[in-house]
Amino acid sequence: MYNTQREQWNEAFQSGKVLLIDKPLTWTSFDAVKKIRIATGVSKVGHAGTLDPLATGLLIICTGKYTKKINEFMAAEKEYTGSFTLGATTPTYDLEAEPVLKGDFSIISEEKIITTTDQFTGNILQVPPAHSAIKKSGTPAYVLARKGKEVKMDPRPITISTFEITKIDLPLVYFRVVCSTGTYIRSLANDFGEALGCGAYLSALRRTRIGEFKVDDAESIESFVEHVTKLKNQSV
Repeated sequence: MYNTQREQWNEAFQSGKVLLIDKPLTWTSFDAVKKIRIATGVSKVGHAGTLDPLATGLLIICTGKYTKKINEFMAAEKEYTGSFTLGATTPTYDLEAEPVLKGDFSIISEEKIITTTDQFTGNILQVPPAHSAIKKSGTPAYVLARKGKEVKMDPRPITISTFEITKIDLPLVYFRVVCSTGTYIRSLANDFGEALGCGAYLSALRRTRIGEFKVDDAESIESFVEHVTKLKNQSV
């Protein structure tokens, strides 16, 4: 009886599941994958779209045969919310590096902040951050950037269908963005700050949707592990 139940439980994950996880702050996407791999005992586990350690929110994790759907999920439209901090920049475009003061944000009107979003809406070209995993001559760009080497990143076509300012509490500007795959919200923060003339960096980011999947339907890593542990115990 034990072996039959245990085999059925393991087969469910081996056959394939799509898991919606709310990634916690400071975790890498691989940290989440590793935790699920250990909890389920399934070696074939992967995620559909990296979230930076300083970002939270929806991470689609696939097991077993459903790992074949990863590219399909990665190509889906994404939605993010978060905040930019005006008046400073960082080399990484977020809080992984120390902010450096750049310009006076106090003279910028709310109207200017809101209307500046127009130039970043639609089909545009975006330059990815030098501190990214994009490979240059076989080496991740961030490795070269951390060594102090100059990294030239080529612009890439992306689509931002929605760029909405949801709240202004200077120096913080809160936003909601709906965009295509390949969009770097860190680059958007940096470019937005340049357009305003005062500089900006990404100070908070949360992925709220990937295609039809929403973070409201996701569970925490802790909750998932607890659920899996109960299933294991029931099989004993």
